[in-house]
This record gives sequence, structure tokens and C-alpha cells, in this order.
Amino acid sequence: MSHAGWAVALALHVLSAVVWVGGMFFAYMAMRPAVVQVLQGGQSLELWNRTFERFFRWVWVAVVLLPLTGYWMVYSMFGNLATAGIHVELMQGIGWFMILLFLHLYFAPYQRLRQALERGDAEQAGASLGQIRMIVAANLGLGLIVVVIASAGRLL
Repeated sequence: MSHAGWAVALALHVLSAVVWVGGMFFAYMAMRPAVVQVLQGGQSLELWNRTFERFFRWVWVAVVLLPLTGYWMVYSMFGNLATAGIHVELMQGIGWFMILLFLHLYFAPYQRLRQALERGDAEQAGASLGQIRMIVAANLGLGLIVVVIASAGRLL
């Protein structure tokens, strides 16, 4: 791959990670505490639903671009995963686990949240939001680990 092609792949890869991990950091560390302080029950549930609608569109883009650009870079630069280094293998494994967690979040608790809000079932919506919060916390932790591995992995 040319240097320009590699630069585009790397830029898309890093931007995708920043959008996904940064979005989770913002939602979990800044928005969640503010929502709890300012809004009551139904209002906060609807705000989260509308926020997730928008954020998950970007996460879907990241979920597609991260493996595509990651494998493109690995195979164009190293030829295969075995020669890429343990840090790349760790990023790949953790990344796929993060994607699986997101898929579960999207197709299970997020869909239950949406359906509960449509029915006006605030109790079920709150329970679903609690499940989403736990998965986001786990994925945020994993995402931050990947960021450390990506930035310092070759030095280890």
C-alpha cells in the first residue's frame, strides 16, 4: 500500500476509535451524572433514547471501519498477524470483544429500552438503561485499554 493509502487507513482507524471510545467516555463520565442531577425519570429515559439513536449511527460506522482499516494496515504492512506483534493481536482480540458487546447492547437492551418507551413502561425502560450503562462501562474500560496498547504497545 502506498504511504497515502496507509495514511488514509490509519486516519480512518484512529478517528473511528476516537468517536466510539470518546463518545462512551463523554456519555458515561459527563452526560450520565448531569442527566441524573437535572432530569427526572421519563425525561432522562427519552433523552438517553434520542442520544443513543444518534450515537449508535456513528458507532455502526466505527464497528465497520475499525476491523476493515485494521486488517488492511496489518496485511499491507506486516503481511500477516503473526508478524504484527502481540500488541496488534491484543488490539484485535479486545476490539472484536468490544464489537460483540456493542452488538449485544444494540440488539438486546437498547431494543428493549425503545420498546418499553413506546409502551410507556418506565420501569422496564429504566432496567434496560441500567443494562446499557453496565455494558458501556465495560466497553469504555476495554476501549481505554486498547488506546493504551495502540499508543504504547510497540514499546512494551
